[in-house]
Amino acid sequence: MSGDVTVESIHLNDLEHRLPVLAECRTDIIRAFTVMRDAYKADRKVLLCGNGGSAADADHWAGELLKGFRKKRALSTENKAKLPFHLAEHLQNALAAIPLTGFSAFSSAFANDVARELTFAQLVWGLGNAGDVFIGISTTGNASNVCAAAQTAHARGMFTIALTGDNGGALKPLCDLAICAPAKETYLIQEYHLPIYHCLSTMLEEELFPYS
Repeated sequence: MSGDVTVESIHLNDLEHRLPVLAECRTDIIRAFTVMRDAYKADRKVLLCGNGGSAADADHWAGELLKGFRKKRALSTENKAKLPFHLAEHLQNALAAIPLTGFSAFSSAFANDVARELTFAQLVWGLGNAGDVFIGISTTGNASNVCAAAQTAHARGMFTIALTGDNGGALKPLCDLAICAPAKETYLIQEYHLPIYHCLSTMLEEELFPYS
């Protein structure tokens, strides 16, 4: 695109039109988009975690990345040729994202045998690599298991993003970037988190799959 018309400006302008209060998050959303886009272009992946409603958001966001969100993300002709017809016509291009909220057998074993608050951290240590992106979702920013995972991700050489609320809590200073939804109550923060990551998903999809 030319001039000032970019993927970021189009969708952020739309987001701010619908939810003007999120205008203050604009710079941080653009930076998160840039980091995630560059990681995906380098064939890296994203790891996400959170608790409760934020765990649901981690699963939800991963789902938007792993399949078509607003586009069909059809496979290239070259990749279709490698697959049986029924697979080639239905599989979609994906952006690698792992929600650390699953792994029930591992999580229950590690919580019982080692330390419950370090289950996300152990998964980051086992699955994360330098150049990957870690996203910790916490409405207060004070979830100890998310904070531990962020510290572990930093040690792994990953770029760390907090999706949180108000002042970011303890998580904000542990991360390279924090998107702080402008609210104090949990349910309001969660109501802002969804349009933020939907906006990011839309921008990433348009940038990385322009012809799908």
